[in-house]
Amino acid sequence: MAFSAFCVSAEDTLSVSVPNVPLLNGEEGNILSEIRTVAGKGIPGGIRIRFADNTDMKEITSLAIYREDNDSVPLDIVRYPSSRSVFLNIADSLDNPDGEVYRVTVGISEGARLEEPLRFSVEGTKGERRKAVSVRTGGDDGAAAYRIPGIVTTSDGTLVAVYDVRYESSADLQGNIKVGVSRSNDGGRTWEPMRLALDLDGYGGLPAAQNGTGDPCILYDSRNDRLWIAALWCHGMPGKRAWTASGQGLSPDETGQLLLVSSEDGGMTWSEPVNITPMVKDESWHLLLQGPGRGITMSDGTLVFPAQFIDSEKVPNATVVYSRDAGRTWAIGSPARRKTTESQVVEYPDGTLMLNMRDDRGGSRAVSVSRDMGATWSEHPSSRSALREPVCMASLIAVRAEDNITGKDLLLFSNPDSSVERKDITIKLSLDGGLTWPAAHQVVLDEGYGWGYSCLTMIDESTVGILYESSVANITFQAVPLKDFFE
Repeated sequence: MAFSAFCVSAEDTLSVSVPNVPLLNGEEGNILSEIRTVAGKGIPGGIRIRFADNTDMKEITSLAIYREDNDSVPLDIVRYPSSRSVFLNIADSLDNPDGEVYRVTVGISEGARLEEPLRFSVEGTKGERRKAVSVRTGGDDGAAAYRIPGIVTTSDGTLVAVYDVRYESSADLQGNIKVGVSRSNDGGRTWEPMRLALDLDGYGGLPAAQNGTGDPCILYDSRNDRLWIAALWCHGMPGKRAWTASGQGLSPDETGQLLLVSSEDGGMTWSEPVNITPMVKDESWHLLLQGPGRGITMSDGTLVFPAQFIDSEKVPNATVVYSRDAGRTWAIGSPARRKTTESQVVEYPDGTLMLNMRDDRGGSRAVSVSRDMGATWSEHPSSRSALREPVCMASLIAVRAEDNITGKDLLLFSNPDSSVERKDITIKLSLDGGLTWPAAHQVVLDEGYGWGYSCLTMIDESTVGILYESSVANITFQAVPLKDFFE
């Protein structure tokens, strides 16, 4: 775990560092800070932690301090502290010639406020940590891992999240993978038990490990109050990876299938799957699938999913799949750029589509725009320059001026903010249609390492939510006020 050092304090006898990683609600062992003593000098008595005046101490369930070489037995622990100033005793502090390392942990209650960071100081070193919820992580409901987040907000404010439920391992399709759904009715503080939206176990007489469904992309049709999920289904392919094993053709025995399911009750129940592969896939392509992440409903009601396909030359291309008749029939656009895969799509106020793409060349995101529903594409000025990436999925949403408290048209983007590593999950805000993403309008959420996929949604007019693969849980949710991008 990476730590960000802030300062050396206590008359230069110790240094305090604070990790910029989420504090998980409902967890006791969140690392609040790390303390290192100067060689040959111990800590006189213990450590004092002071919380900001606006801290709701009911959200703090414990504070404890451990020596680094013994994380199982605390030197001191205070449960449910009532005072905003807490002293943790270190009765056996040693004057180690090499220095000592201690870790302070904090417990956060279930349902703690996500919008308000926890502000504190440790021996005079100030820190600020954002809280989060582990929506899903390995071991939950018997799954080895959860991956590939997508999330939308319905008209009544319900958050609906989708993801891969990977029962056997964290590996991609083919495998025993199903599409899971979680819902929240309180802005992401708490989540209902998981539901399954796609489970083709047993189809064609084959077991679950040969009927995997995954890489979901969720879309909310606000005009008809209907949710859609697009997902890839793989039939057969035992012991192989769909990305390389899927072949040409249209049938399930030949190639991966693009399935849709829908819900008219806010994601509580889901329809039987509809296979749209024959409508949109060219027989010469080796694979066609969705984004993943989320799709959009355009201002004229057109439903649009980001998509990707491997062409006849086995080169990947990003594009869009869309419906002008509320999901009864579907069409596909032309390739936006070769050697691109996972993309996200937004609509400009004038109806132009922007496609923000993972680029196999690495280093930065590719961006194209279309004024004719993907029949033709042109490169956006920001392409391959404005948004760095380590070859990873990312998220992009457009928020109209009338739908947010700033009164401005916004683009919000999230990904691992690195050209080489999946770390430093960051949300960035653009006020000029994606031409620039100023550092002053960015919030870093997690400096740790993880799988790095993310998906954004507006919780309400003042708060953005992010569902992502963090360093502390497989599928993590956080809420960030828009005002934090302007401070």
